Amino acid sequence: MGLRTFNPTSPGRRGYVAVDNMELSGHRPLKKLLRPLARHAGRNNTGRITVRHRGGGAKRRYRLIDWRRDKTGVPAVVASIEYDPNRSAHIALLHYRDGEKRYILAPLSVEVGSELVSGPDVEPRPGNALPLARIPSGTEIHAVEMTPGRGAQLVRSAGMGCQLMAKDRGMVTLRLPSGETRLVADTCMATVGRVGNVDHSNQSAGKAGRVRWRRRRPQVRGAAMNPADHPHGGGEGKAPVGMPGPKTPWGLPAQGRRTRVGRRPSDKFIVRRRNRR
Repeated sequence: MGLRTFNPTSPGRRGYVAVDNMELSGHRPLKKLLRPLARHAGRNNTGRITVRHRGGGAKRRYRLIDWRRDKTGVPAVVASIEYDPNRSAHIALLHYRDGEKRYILAPLSVEVGSELVSGPDVEPRPGNALPLARIPSGTEIHAVEMTPGRGAQLVRSAGMGCQLMAKDRGMVTLRLPSGETRLVADTCMATVGRVGNVDHSNQSAGKAGRVRWRRRRPQVRGAAMNPADHPHGGGEGKAPVGMPGPKTPWGLPAQGRRTRVGRRPSDKFIVRRRNRR
């Protein structure tokens, strides 16, 4: 695993930096674990754009990922490491001893031929899934559940891992990659190790077209718009921001103000927020 640079045979190649995917098996994805994936271009169920600058791009099919790791005590062999267009991490195809096949996130240092297993009494090796109560303190983990049996919701991006800090009265303290410290029930499942594809964040697209393939459309500066279209628009020449402080297109403060509305039930489990030192 590393980064590849290319000879500047074209302007798009000059700045292109890609991940060297030598670990990928090159197999086609398993048809049985593929599902259609509709494109919504940032629109909600009423047709309004709720996420701007989305649309177009290459067609994709969704890979069904086993987030629960609930096949307890059945060993599995890693048959292939594959690319997933829907996420930054690579995925691993597991062939279980009873004949079933499932995809999981490919952990770092897990290779084709590695044997993985999940359950409360398994060894805490990279790729194995255990309840948090059975994982030693200080271990690096990923794909962590927030509610027992619901499936992994935390630490799923490429190269990410969180640390199990302490255990106390049925709860486990985790230090997340964002810097947040959070309590999680010790009956929740987690996978040992870090997520693979560590160099994903060091890539460079090299050209605008490669970004368009990823369904990202161009973004226009607010200062380049008319006053009717953005609070920063208008003015003679290159005018500064017209209103006090940067604003969103809808006139809301864009810097220095929290955007999270209301409190969530899980807020009571946050020990230390990521934006507090």
